[in-house]
Amino acid sequence: MEGHALPALSVSNGSCPKHQGANSAAPSKGIQSGKPVHFLLPPRIINGEPLVMSTEITIPAGEVNLAGALSRPERAHTLVLFVHGSGSSRQSPRNQFVARTLNNAGLATLLFDLLTPNEERIDSYTAEFRFNIELLAARLSYATKWTREQANTRELDIGYFGSSTGAAAALVAAAEFPDVAAVVSRGGRPDLAGDALPKVEAPTLLIVGGKDEVVITLNEQAQREMCSEVKLEIVPGATHLFEEPGALDRVAKLATDWFLRHSDAAKSARQRTGAKPSSLPHS
Repeated sequence: MEGHALPALSVSNGSCPKHQGANSAAPSKGIQSGKPVHFLLPPRIINGEPLVMSTEITIPAGEVNLAGALSRPERAHTLVLFVHGSGSSRQSPRNQFVARTLNNAGLATLLFDLLTPNEERIDSYTAEFRFNIELLAARLSYATKWTREQANTRELDIGYFGSSTGAAAALVAAAEFPDVAAVVSRGGRPDLAGDALPKVEAPTLLIVGGKDEVVITLNEQAQREMCSEVKLEIVPGATHLFEEPGALDRVAKLATDWFLRHSDAAKSARQRTGAKPSSLPHS
């Protein structure tokens, strides 16, 4: 589950010219895990009509295959890929809650496992994969490229929603793919993206619980490293896992507004120029 203790990692200040001279943030003291929480998912309804149900998919990722679930409203023009946190999976109840809210706003979503079942079993004992940001970002890159090869998603703009260590992976991948429309981090560790931070061009929203003091500090630190549009949003009274009443609803609302705002901006820009969503690089 999300929320395992995370290692501290500092990133150097001054990578982005506009932030040179910023003070260094305090090191992390770690994040403690919370209790499992079950959320009542919003109904799959938009404009009074039921949404198309999720389609189970398989994403080739080098020598492995990753399981996922794709939901695409009929008039969607943006696809948000969810990058789950340490010790979690595509079954994360929090990410499913947010994804359902995005679907109801007309945004397509793809929730997928960053690790194979065998890797998850190994990681449950060794924790050797969950903090391997390079590996997690590579898996997200494979998933992003996969969406560009599918007839029903290749024309959609791309957004990333990352949680915990998944937020770092999302930012590393966003630095690789400069046409990513927007990134949202929920209780994330963007500081773990390191040298990729000043290379990110996508508008980025960092959402942190008001009582999650360690992670607030780390997000402020990462924010100073970034050169793109970055907003830090604090949810009052919320802890790391946003278990408090109304906290996750606030996260979902903030994420929905951010993706709609920036996907609409990307759509308007294409209409002015006649361009289509860029083809992402293949390797």
